[in-house]
Amino acid sequence: MLTLYSYFRSSAAFRVRIALQLKALPHEVIPVHLLRNGGEQHSQEFQAVNPAAMVPALRTDAATLRQSLAILEFLDETYPAPPLLPADALGRARVRALALTIACDIHPLNNLRVLRYLQTQLQIDEERRNAWHRHWIVVGFAALERLLQSDAMTGRYCHGDAPTLADCCLVPQVFNARRLQVPLADYPTIARIHELCMQSEAFRRAAPDAQADAQ
Repeated sequence: MLTLYSYFRSSAAFRVRIALQLKALPHEVIPVHLLRNGGEQHSQEFQAVNPAAMVPALRTDAATLRQSLAILEFLDETYPAPPLLPADALGRARVRALALTIACDIHPLNNLRVLRYLQTQLQIDEERRNAWHRHWIVVGFAALERLLQSDAMTGRYCHGDAPTLADCCLVPQVFNARRLQVPLADYPTIARIHELCMQSEAFRRAAPDAQADAQ
């Protein structure tokens, strides 16, 4: 049995939940609330699971895995159907690049611990902190939209006509953008792909509001 340590609003955990649902893999979810009691990720119990004090972590029969993209690739290699990466090397490189545009260029600047540092250490008020959050989403989405719009390899989804690693990363980032009231009108390809993904039961089951710890 796979065990996922997750927080309902975590973009990184959301990515892994999507993959688990797309592959219909039985799993248990252990919620780790990132705000309650100063953040349950800082507990000794959870830091024994992940010393970085971050979700997600995925426990398998053989080991505990950390970092969402590493987990996604492990799942794809271990449970290859349906695939999250294309069969060809060029396609795999493109999908990884799209995923990393989100996971490396957008998400880290909006991570909870970064936002908390802005608030607590730099005394940035909520309005300016949200402006920071929105700015980096807008910068990242502008680049991502151009990458998707200008490439013939973009299909119904980010790459071709089936969900890939890139879509697993895109949907959570759109969730964050909407939560911060970032308009999507300037990103029609992103908006179209997100809408298509959310028609899928797998994506809906992985969504934040469908998680037990969202209640």
